[in-house]
Amino acid sequence: MLPEVRSWLHRRTSRTEQWQLDRMVEQKGDRRVSVVLPARDEAATIGRIVTVVRDALVDRTGLVDEVLVVDSRSHDATAEVAAAAGATVVGQDEVLADMPSAHGKGEALWKGLAASSGDLVAAIDADLRDVEPGFVTGLLGPLLDDPRVAFVKGFYHRPLIGDGTVDVDGGGRVSELVARPLLNLAWPRLAGFVQPLAGEFAARRDLLEAIPFATGYGVELAMLVDVLDHAGLDAMAQVDLGVRIHRHHDLQALGRMSAQIQLAASTRLERQGVLTRVPETTTLVQFRRPSVPGPGGLDREVVETDVAVDERPPLRDVLASTRPVA
Repeated sequence: MLPEVRSWLHRRTSRTEQWQLDRMVEQKGDRRVSVVLPARDEAATIGRIVTVVRDALVDRTGLVDEVLVVDSRSHDATAEVAAAAGATVVGQDEVLADMPSAHGKGEALWKGLAASSGDLVAAIDADLRDVEPGFVTGLLGPLLDDPRVAFVKGFYHRPLIGDGTVDVDGGGRVSELVARPLLNLAWPRLAGFVQPLAGEFAARRDLLEAIPFATGYGVELAMLVDVLDHAGLDAMAQVDLGVRIHRHHDLQALGRMSAQIQLAASTRLERQGVLTRVPETTTLVQFRRPSVPGPGGLDREVVETDVAVDERPPLRDVLASTRPVA
């Protein structure tokens, strides 16, 4: 580990318990705080998350001014459940509707940034179970306490729950197998982030509006790289949020996520002159066992998926182009 990163790791890492709610409300002043949740088919969990955040941080204390759910083309009752719990709900395609549509988690986050109003914006995943107010206060604490901090990333223990078994730190497989090796090799100044793909982060609006957003599952790694490039390592921090319990994806889904992360990384390596070109194809070929064996020697079904990652430009550039000239 680089000496700079080792020093940063001790200076810029905290625990959610360190940040006291009463003190944070005082530090907030007249700034607005938004909590954004990108959600696709999360009716089972979104209601409790919104209720917890609203009860503890909006209604009781006023630390949070806005809870915004971006419904990312859900097929279930995500939007209805979120609205009933007290969130403001926007459809992903309704925001900046004149722009060509794009897909993925990063797109929902970018649209959430555009639709929200906070000077400080915190984002948390919508599939969390047993969420506590500390998931939000931990992210906001460093921003409110130190004006030099512009971006905060969450980390936590991620148990992998199987049939009657629990591996207390078995989650985060894509982080350990894909993202961490990539960062250590290509961006070693980011090697101190415990969970580079964590979906929980908070930042100052002016910073988020100044960076591009990868539209797919590459958004978290891309954001770390772009924030480092735009603001520097000392403007970044991380907070231990405790334990996160959420649903797990199968290996094929993890493979598709990994491919999008590598594509987002390739785009940034090309911009930095490390790669001379990005990959020629964005098709991921996978194999799965069919329910009925087919003819020939290949007892596998070939599955081809386009894992292309689009890039949304910095939001400030988009907004500047749409504002009327005085």
